Amino acid sequence: MSSQQAIVIEQTEGFANNQIYEAAISYLATRINTNMQRPKVSKEDEMKSMPISMEAGEEMVDVYEGTEFKWQLVCRETSSGTSSNGKSRQIEVRSFELTFHKKHKEKALYSYLPFILAKAGEIEEGDKTLKLYLNERDTWYPAELHHPSTFDILAMDAELKQAVMDDLARFVKRKDYYKRIGKAWKRGYLLYRPPGTGKSSLIAAMANYLKFDTYDLELTEVGWNGALRRLLTTVANRSILVIKDMDCAIDLQQRECSEDLYGSKSEKVTLSGLLNFVDGLWSTRGEERIIVFTTNYKERLDPALLRPGRMDMHIHMSYCGVDAFRVLATNYHAIEDHVLFPEIEGLISEVEVTPAEVAEVLMRSDEADIALQELIDFLKAKRRGVDEDEDKVDNDKANEETV
Repeated sequence: MSSQQAIVIEQTEGFANNQIYEAAISYLATRINTNMQRPKVSKEDEMKSMPISMEAGEEMVDVYEGTEFKWQLVCRETSSGTSSNGKSRQIEVRSFELTFHKKHKEKALYSYLPFILAKAGEIEEGDKTLKLYLNERDTWYPAELHHPSTFDILAMDAELKQAVMDDLARFVKRKDYYKRIGKAWKRGYLLYRPPGTGKSSLIAAMANYLKFDTYDLELTEVGWNGALRRLLTTVANRSILVIKDMDCAIDLQQRECSEDLYGSKSEKVTLSGLLNFVDGLWSTRGEERIIVFTTNYKERLDPALLRPGRMDMHIHMSYCGVDAFRVLATNYHAIEDHVLFPEIEGLISEVEVTPAEVAEVLMRSDEADIALQELIDFLKAKRRGVDEDEDKVDNDKANEETV
C-alpha cells in the first residue's frame, strides 16, 4: 500500500469559489521557485504586485515545520451540457493536488491548511488598494484612496500620535474581548480643533495603518433617516466611517417632517436617528469598524454625541508644536536638525500656527536655509499681528475710559 496521502482542492464548490484554492494561489506565489520551466505571471487592476503562479502539470514542494508537502496544479475538461447546435460544451476545471506522507494527515488538515489561509489573508491585505467611498443620497460610490499620509510623516504631537496608534492596535486585536463583554466591535473617535491642524491627514494615516477602506459620509446629501439606514447597513467590515464637521453639517436637533420631491411626508435626519444607527442596528450588522467624527467646535456638539461608547477617544488636534515642526522639516527638507531650529521652536511656542501653514511656507523653496528663514519671518509677522491686535484692544479700552 502507498504511504502517500492526497487532498484534492477544487477551484469551485458548486457556484462559489473555494477559499482554500484561492488562498493556495496567493500563498504559493510567495514560495514558487522562478527557475521553474514555465512559471506564470499575472496582474489584476487593484493588485500592486505581479504574483507568480504554477502552470498546469507543474509540481513544487513546500516545507512546513519540517514536513514536505507537494503541490500540483491539475487542469481537466468536463462536459457542461449541450450548446444550441447540439454539441457538448466543455469547460476547464482546475484543482490542486496536495500530496504528503499519510502520517501527516492531521497536520495537513488542521495545521498546514489553516496556516495557508492565514498567510494568504496577510498577503492579500498587504496587496490591497484602499477605497474611499463617497455618498450621493443613499448610494455609495467608490474611488481608489491614494492618500500618502502615514503616522511616520504625520505632523502631530509625538505622545498623542503614539497614543492613537496604540489604541488602534489594541482595538483590532480585541475581537474575543468585545464578544465576551457583549459589545459591538467598534470604536469611536472625535477629532476637534480649527481647520489646518491635520484632521484629514490623521484619518488617512489611520486608514493606511490599518488597511481599512474609508466611507466619507456627507450628511447634507442624506434626506431622511431611512436613507441614512440604507447607507450605514452597507458599510463593510474593517472600515472607517467618517462624519465630518458635525457642528455645522446638518441640524440634527430638528425632529420635524418635511415634504420630499414627490409631495409625501418624509422624516429628516435627526440626532436620535443617527445615534440609533450608530449604537443599534448598524453596529450589530458588522464588526471591526471605526467611526470618526470631526468638528471645529466641540462645545457646539450635543452632549449625547460625546459620551463614551460613541466617541471613545477625544483627540485634540492642536496647533503646530515642536514635534510637528520637526516632522515637517524632515518631510519637506530631509533634515532632523538645523542651527535655525531653536529660534523657530521658540516662535512656534509663542504663536498659534497650524501645521498646514508651516508646511506651506516650507514648500516655498527647495533650499532648507532659505525655507527656514522664510518660516522665521512668517512666524515673526504672525507674532507682530497678535501683538498689534492686543495693542488695539488696549487702545480701544483707553479711549472708552477717556470718553
